[in-house]
Amino acid sequence: MNTLLAYRRDLTGFGRFLTREGRGLDAISVTDLSRYLASLRRRGLGSRSIARHLSAVRGLYRFLLDARQVSRDPTEHLDSPRPSRRLPRTLSMDDVAALVEAPDPSRLDGLRDRALLELLYASGLRASEALGLRIEDVNFGAGYVMVTGKGNRQRLVPAGAHALHWLRRYLSTVRPRLVRRECAQVFLNRSGRPMSRQALWSLIRRAARRAGIRASVSPHTLRHSFASHLLERGADLRSVQAMLGHVDISTTQIYTHLPSSVVHVMYRKFHPRAGRSAGIRARKAG
Repeated sequence: MNTLLAYRRDLTGFGRFLTREGRGLDAISVTDLSRYLASLRRRGLGSRSIARHLSAVRGLYRFLLDARQVSRDPTEHLDSPRPSRRLPRTLSMDDVAALVEAPDPSRLDGLRDRALLELLYASGLRASEALGLRIEDVNFGAGYVMVTGKGNRQRLVPAGAHALHWLRRYLSTVRPRLVRRECAQVFLNRSGRPMSRQALWSLIRRAARRAGIRASVSPHTLRHSFASHLLERGADLRSVQAMLGHVDISTTQIYTHLPSSVVHVMYRKFHPRAGRSAGIRARKAG
């Protein structure tokens, strides 16, 4: 119902535009439509809203063509505006350290949570990948985990020394006390069953509160932070793509648009006008 009301409002607005332009439905051109979309942008509408307006107009012309009330569809060769891509939310390295160290390892669930958080950040795993991880997927000797990602594609991802340390502790001291029946998954709840996504979200929210992090934090926040921190410290994009399991490198490239302290330092060091105010003061003093 809300969608129908939105389309009705959009088409009413389009009708007003046609009246102002003195155009009929069968006389409007692609240029006229481009002008209409530009008017929506001047009103402050975003790309998603403009795309919805255009979708309403497309639907109208499909209906009119089927009813033979117009002879052509002026929207046929008009591209919808692409919605802007949101930058992923990340945490600073200090905040990540506070988050993963927040669980109390003296508790059964605390030690499990510490191991899980360390692994999420160490390997950049998706929530489903971490929760689906099996004991046989962890190779302590080689220092990696075998991850099954989207489309059942498997990849090897390094796991750092910290994550492997806490994983080994969890598997040797906690998991045997949780398991009730044969279960392949690494991370179990108190009933001995594989942890759920809801349980993972809850433990991350608890850890964030304990760490004093006010920003909204999710499993994906650790994945985003993993990628961003690697690139900040000099990792190449292709390696990060492989570790994240992205099929298309353009998905990984979003992390290159994140603000980085490394970028600011590089800019101040190499840009000839980065120290403009200091240079001006020096010349005036001279």
